[in-house]
Amino acid sequence: MNARSFCLRYLSTLGCFGLVFGAIASPAWSLPGQRTETVAAWIAGNPTLQPSDSGDGLTVRRTDTAAQRFEFRASVLPPGRISFLGNPGIIRSENFSLYDLINGVSLPRLEEALRVIYGLDIYTDYQNAQIVRIYPSADTLEMSRRLNLPGLGGREGELRLGIRFAYWIELTKNEDSSSHSGQMTVFLKEDLPKMLRELGQ
Repeated sequence: MNARSFCLRYLSTLGCFGLVFGAIASPAWSLPGQRTETVAAWIAGNPTLQPSDSGDGLTVRRTDTAAQRFEFRASVLPPGRISFLGNPGIIRSENFSLYDLINGVSLPRLEEALRVIYGLDIYTDYQNAQIVRIYPSADTLEMSRRLNLPGLGGREGELRLGIRFAYWIELTKNEDSSSHSGQMTVFLKEDLPKMLRELGQ
């Protein structure tokens, strides 16, 4: 499958031309741990994200149709529940989410979006990262099978720890195990214990 057909089939929410050229033209220098103005400048110049003129410069929202949405947000807060304000000048996490009632959202689609937005270095760090938490647990899935439940629904995801960053991937599952929405977060490794505590509850 060539880049154009892949784009049309899987990544239409983000816009094909931005995605095809974004993998080449977008250096992955806007990452958690950098100053807000650096991240805002990277977002403004990233052909994949192409923010609107309004807003804080750290958030991008795009709606192709009512059934397809994309959002990218850089934050001074760690992912998960709000626990402290952090340093207002330093980005701690960057998150993108997809909502697509037409084509659905899958893990490979989120992974491809990560590659296109951030480039090969971060994509490789993610691919080589250690999986440290998967939810729901295998015990929960086994109980569902034993009780002959039609489908779990709810959220399914994982935490990964790479050399450079930690990653949080989550899909919202329907009762038939399909998914129309998902998100991925790139965040500082020092915030991984917080996420492990929250997802373990």
